[in-house]
Amino acid sequence: MRRAGIWALGIGVFLSVGPFAVERGYADEHDDATTCSLATLKGRYLYALTGTVFPPAAGVTQESVGARAGFRIFYGDGTGTTIARTSINGMLTGPDLHSDLSYTVNADCTGTLKVLSVGANHEIFIAPSGDGMTVLETDPGHVAAYFSWRVGRE
Repeated sequence: MRRAGIWALGIGVFLSVGPFAVERGYADEHDDATTCSLATLKGRYLYALTGTVFPPAAGVTQESVGARAGFRIFYGDGTGTTIARTSINGMLTGPDLHSDLSYTVNADCTGTLKVLSVGANHEIFIAPSGDGMTVLETDPGHVAAYFSWRVGRE
């Protein structure tokens, strides 16, 4: 009986002190990184947006509602590819857009994105992990902001 009591006491001490002796681990040790580079953006990123288009942007003659969905592949070196589809006032505007893109990334995780075939310009604000970004269209006549998230490491 006395031996059982000593075992119970030992187990109780271990269970109450044990968790304090273990160092906490994290799935991604670099989540708190405070700097970014071109390589921060690498992989396939999905996005969808809605916004307002003002004449004469996108060929509209009156204020219109625009929507776009697609994905971008960033190669980690300032270049990439985009594939997207656009709708203006509920009507598809043509075939899928396939275009090269270029981008810059500053150490503070801000940067720019340009869709080369149409000359569309964007400001980007990147998560330090590279898993996502918020995007603001900056061309005259376009009012849209959206979030884009990484779905693959291609």
